[in-house]
Amino acid sequence: MYDYLIVGSGLFGATFAHLAHKAGKRCLVIEKRPQLGGNVYCEDVEGIHVHKYGAHIFHTNNKEIWDFVNSIVPFNRYTNCPVANYKGKLFNLPFNMNTFYQMWGVTTPEEATARIDGQKAEALASMQAAGVKEPRNLEEQALLLVGRDIYEKLIKGYTEKQWGRPCTELPAFIIKRLPVRLVFDNNYFNDAYQGIPIGGYNKLIDGLLEGVECRVDTDFFADRAHWMSVADKVVFTGPIDAFYDYRFGQLEWRTVRFEQEVLDKANYQGNAVVNYTDRETPYTRIIEHKHFETFGAAVYDNPHTVIFREYSTEWKPGMEPFYTVNDEKNNQLYLKYKALADQEYRVIFGGRLAEYKYYDMAPVVERAVNAFRTQK
Repeated sequence: MYDYLIVGSGLFGATFAHLAHKAGKRCLVIEKRPQLGGNVYCEDVEGIHVHKYGAHIFHTNNKEIWDFVNSIVPFNRYTNCPVANYKGKLFNLPFNMNTFYQMWGVTTPEEATARIDGQKAEALASMQAAGVKEPRNLEEQALLLVGRDIYEKLIKGYTEKQWGRPCTELPAFIIKRLPVRLVFDNNYFNDAYQGIPIGGYNKLIDGLLEGVECRVDTDFFADRAHWMSVADKVVFTGPIDAFYDYRFGQLEWRTVRFEQEVLDKANYQGNAVVNYTDRETPYTRIIEHKHFETFGAAVYDNPHTVIFREYSTEWKPGMEPFYTVNDEKNNQLYLKYKALADQEYRVIFGGRLAEYKYYDMAPVVERAVNAFRTQK
């Protein structure tokens, strides 16, 4: 008999299993995929660690969590500085003085502020003339935050591709804030710590699960009664609606299709992340995986590179669920499932799928740490 059965070997499950194992608990991790690691799993392609389920960048302000993951494997110095490509013209992200210089040729914070404030005032006047008091959709919200130029070139097309519907049909709350930095700083995150595990995320997962019994190609739902019986408690990181046999209906997701290409060149785009923000380009971004772990002239040590073109699409059963659809309908549906989960005394629900919440990696690790600490 195990103390814990952990269903899923992603960051929540692996972190919980690591802590329980260190505390002397007997754990079993089961994973339905043929490999461990959940969505942070990396595949070696031409000597490059390819993020098989999409780009993952670890970032946090929590020193305890940063020290914890670095105690498993040291992290490198990767800093996320994405670039936007709008019809062949490049802009730095997030919106900062480099962006404003590229957009308008302005060179001072005062000039940039005047441009943005002027366009925000135009958007507000237009809404007031129409008798609109509060933004009714994402488009109106974005125009009030950053004005028309930035919205049209860097937000509208990308967002519509991401969500598969016009910005005028998307709720305003999706884009409540947009960072505007009046400094020349291309660092996307404000966190004190960020990086990628040296040697890839598999090193982190392997370190977390060292000494823990694990089984891959093992589906919890294929023999649910058996798996529920093998441990005192179950840590469930799969979809919460699936756990309850979809009794209230299925939660909705957005997913991503990855088009991988191996190129006989050392450097394709010079950056890990380039967003394509025009509506006409069918993919949302291109990820060049080499740049997550290789810097400077070392990029040319490997004559190959691997890119992913990412296509956002509606989720259907059988696809990988990536992004929650946190509209009122789905949030209310999740609360019904959460009410059931709150009554469980043997099952701990954790992670993106089980909590129906889009998480960055560090908060997932932190939640797993806190979930274990609360165990008696």
